[in-house]
Amino acid sequence: MGELMTVEEVAGYLRVTKKTIYRLLKRGSISATKVGREWRFDKASIDEWLRQKPTETKASILVIDDEELIQALFKETLGELGHEVITTGTSAEGLQLVQQRDFDMVFLDLKMPVMNGAELFRRIKTTKPKLPVTIITGYPDSELMAQALAQGPFGVMNKPFGESDIVAAVNVFFQING
Repeated sequence: MGELMTVEEVAGYLRVTKKTIYRLLKRGSISATKVGREWRFDKASIDEWLRQKPTETKASILVIDDEELIQALFKETLGELGHEVITTGTSAEGLQLVQQRDFDMVFLDLKMPVMNGAELFRRIKTTKPKLPVTIITGYPDSELMAQALAQGPFGVMNKPFGESDIVAAVNVFFQING
């Protein structure tokens, strides 16, 4: 057995809440070992769990980010896995797309021109309260993040990130909601 992680450590590693980890344990979706009264997770097993291809279900994913490089990274990374990826560089177009279509999940940049990500997140939650949103940010401790947190729960992806972080975020979504 390799490196063992606590519930808190796994939640941080997967970027989800401890409550989500307990829900996955209850469903038997994630492997763990009970040591005394505490759950322990083998990091290698968690990594393997993340690499497992979700069922044949493919997601429709919206990426709202003003950086074309970020849009291209999401489109290429998730497109190769068979997901439908729609990208936009403006908050207004992103909100319009959310209102017009059904997406499985949204990746949203926090710092955007004209309408910031916190305000856009508020409007998305008003339009589609159950739509899962992951906020992309280089400013995790900012006032904008505090404003977004006031609107409800969401995932967080800190910049800089790479392909494996994107794939892990989508796979965690499928493991939790699948």
